[in-house]
Amino acid sequence: MRVVLFGYQTWGYRTLEALLASEHEVVLAVSHPASDHAYESIWSDSVADLARDNGIPVVLRNRPDEDVVAAVKNAEPDIIVANNWRTWIPPHLYDLPRHGTLNVHDSLLPAYAGFAPVIWALINGEAEVGVTAHLMNETLDAGDIVLQRAVAVGPTDTATDLFHRTVDLIGPIVVDALALIAAGQRDFLVQDPSRASFFHKRSIEDSRLDLTWPAADLERFVRAQSDPYPNAFCYHGSTRLRIIEAAVSAKRYGGTPGRIFIREGDGVAVVAGADARFGRNHALLVRRVRLDDGTELTAPEYFRRMGGYLTSHPA
Repeated sequence: MRVVLFGYQTWGYRTLEALLASEHEVVLAVSHPASDHAYESIWSDSVADLARDNGIPVVLRNRPDEDVVAAVKNAEPDIIVANNWRTWIPPHLYDLPRHGTLNVHDSLLPAYAGFAPVIWALINGEAEVGVTAHLMNETLDAGDIVLQRAVAVGPTDTATDLFHRTVDLIGPIVVDALALIAAGQRDFLVQDPSRASFFHKRSIEDSRLDLTWPAADLERFVRAQSDPYPNAFCYHGSTRLRIIEAAVSAKRYGGTPGRIFIREGDGVAVVAGADARFGRNHALLVRRVRLDDGTELTAPEYFRRMGGYLTSHPA
């Protein structure tokens, strides 16, 4: 089939790689210009560079304007394949090819439609993450599911670990989904809207720790903000601390959320949970921190004396 790709960053790059290695012909690549946004400057393999290196025409736009529509019409595709295209594709464009548009999304739809699904899923303690290939319709990430594949989330997995595992699913799922469509299959799984959830783009504000959360939730939050993502952060007085490594304490501690309490093993226990006053909660065991100048320290190296508080905002 003749394919037009709408893709961006490493997700789009892996999609184009798979298409180039397949029996299909990529006749146009549409991508976004490079960005310095915190979440768009990582995993930033260039779709445009890969396309140009393989003699494929490239259009760079932030949104699919009239020039994009004209370029797609001129390319005469049988199908559009989209992965990590960051803005809405209108019906007159996604329905233009005879097979419509196949969108590839890194979640197990209908849950975690929208943005940064792997990070949100890890924060929320999901047992699995994955990739879904679905046909595009008028609702973002809500079209009929062609294929879906999952990977398990381990107890120490970071968002970076899960990125690598899910991005490796992209090539096979794109090729296999296109094979089903090319073979004439049309009986795909309709998404249940009652099970859908939609998540917004992440920004630096979304990395701010809230010590009223339970320690287990905070520990996952730290793993979900692993390097190279913007790290989970809080404040010690006026000093911003990035929490690089943490765990759940073995013992239970009571008091006020955020209190820097006591050494435990290789870390420092910080009281956590909105109901911490009852003394039934485990603490967040902070193990490593990073300062804004890049200095990285173990928690015992940084917290030489106990007492004081970690807070969400400068004190």
